[in-house]
Amino acid sequence: MASYRSAFDPASAAPYKLSRSKLDLFSECPRCAYLDMRLNVKRPSGPSFTLNNAVDELFKREFDIHRAAGSTHPLMKHYGVDAVPLDDPRMEEWRDALRRGIGYLHTPTNLYLRGGIDDVWKTPSGELIIVDYKATSKKEGPQSVDDLYDSYKRQMEIYQWLFRRNDFAVSSTGYFVYANGKSDAEAFDGKLEFDVVLIPYTGNDAWVEPALYRLKEMLVSDDIPPVGTAFGGGPCDFCTYREAAGKALQLQHKKKK
Repeated sequence: MASYRSAFDPASAAPYKLSRSKLDLFSECPRCAYLDMRLNVKRPSGPSFTLNNAVDELFKREFDIHRAAGSTHPLMKHYGVDAVPLDDPRMEEWRDALRRGIGYLHTPTNLYLRGGIDDVWKTPSGELIIVDYKATSKKEGPQSVDDLYDSYKRQMEIYQWLFRRNDFAVSSTGYFVYANGKSDAEAFDGKLEFDVVLIPYTGNDAWVEPALYRLKEMLVSDDIPPVGTAFGGGPCDFCTYREAAGKALQLQHKKKK
């Protein structure tokens, strides 16, 4: 495997390693993506969702029991999903989002896109189903595709694209295993209970490759994308803040002079 640089350099011939979240950032706001990947100015990071991580880990252990046994998880049976968790020695590698994951070098752009999946199921015909674990705590938990964030849908579609580019037969329908923490119990008693639902999502990864071309075109340019170009209809909150803060600081500096 060729070496990959951590920041984009237009003069370098080495492939540029691009995480799934970076492509999603570009889909959300090209200006923020340019500041991040070209100028190495990253968005402020929020707190880590350690409780969500714990739920993810427990889900993985639970489904791994059925993976080893070649059996169908009760949740899959309940929703009529004819599949079993995929038993493949590469699963741990594919789950390792920080160091490995599943990746693909898109040679026309020289971008190496990769991502870490939560789970993969396999149908009797050998088709793979991409699965993502999610956790939240709301008065009314998510029940359908309409309750999913657009970023969740893009995440699923990127994973489907990556597996297809690695020559796997992939179902267009993926699943979100969604756990919603219940807050209506009489007491905490040292435990938090969840309602768990399985939400199917039929993805369309046709946007991924065109996005890679647009991203590469942006990265090699010296022109910073303008403020207010966030995909999805509204101005980017981060761009709006930076613009307002910059103007306020410039005004204060002029006053001091």
